[in-house]
Amino acid sequence: MSNATPPGWYPDTSAPGSERWWDGTAWTAHIRAVAPAAAPAPPYTAHQPAAPAGGRGGGSARAVALVAAGALVVGAFVTGAVLLTGNGGDEDPASPQAHSTRTPTRTGTDDAAPGGESPSPDGSPSAQDPTVLVDQLNGITLPIPDGWERPERTIGDGLLSIRTKGSYDCPGASSSFCYHGTVSTRTPSGTDATTPQALAKEDIGEAADRAYEEDYVGRRIHGGITSHRQIAAGEVAVAGRTGYFIRWKVTTAKGPGGYVQSLAFPSAVGSESPVIVRYAFDAGPDGPPLTLMDTLTRGIRPIGDSATDGGVGSAIER
Repeated sequence: MSNATPPGWYPDTSAPGSERWWDGTAWTAHIRAVAPAAAPAPPYTAHQPAAPAGGRGGGSARAVALVAAGALVVGAFVTGAVLLTGNGGDEDPASPQAHSTRTPTRTGTDDAAPGGESPSPDGSPSAQDPTVLVDQLNGITLPIPDGWERPERTIGDGLLSIRTKGSYDCPGASSSFCYHGTVSTRTPSGTDATTPQALAKEDIGEAADRAYEEDYVGRRIHGGITSHRQIAAGEVAVAGRTGYFIRWKVTTAKGPGGYVQSLAFPSAVGSESPVIVRYAFDAGPDGPPLTLMDTLTRGIRPIGDSATDGGVGSAIER
């Protein structure tokens, strides 16, 4: 008998209208909006036939009254049972219900778990570790360099990310904030691509647009991309798996432009579903050194395996 809750999307009480991914042992940082519920159907109203003239409808009226009274009794019994059993936290430990699967409920902290269980029972990095980005959904971790931070909330369509500390007004969109460097992880969807090379080629254009063309709310940043050129591409080992990366240098209408990279590889866990890591570094003196992309790629690890060497090295042109 076990009370473990299966992985899945569950209501996020700290963000009404959204759901958070529970990986079976801990809350992850993946959030999605809840689809609007369909309008409830109007309640059914039984149409009683009119009582015959002469006051001979007394029998039908008494029958309806008896049915209504019975419904009230049943409703009171059910309500009392609910009040006695509560919402799943006060069951009798000896009862079968005490060992049934429960839906986890967030209590305002990302690592809260049902029954107060530890979010990392195997000793793997915590989702709150300030030196590591933990992607529970894809089964990987990324190191957070000095001078970088992990945002409290996911960005855009739920991407996990790290970024340089301190924002600046995006060129061409003063109401939007930009960062000199960002790295995010995602699970590709809605694609027919099956190989890391095909996934990286398909993703690099969107990665460039999100970093230097238009932000997630449609504001044009950096004046838009005026041109790009590929400066590196090839196979690379990531967390013990063979992946593929593509790196562009993009020129923008405003600002120094930047470098964008899409890295695709199979996950080291589960069904080895594909993972994409996006990099966006500003060009110019304020941007991170380009070699940091290689360092971060080498630092990608399967969760719980700190010894895996990403091995990027000679695969990347400089």
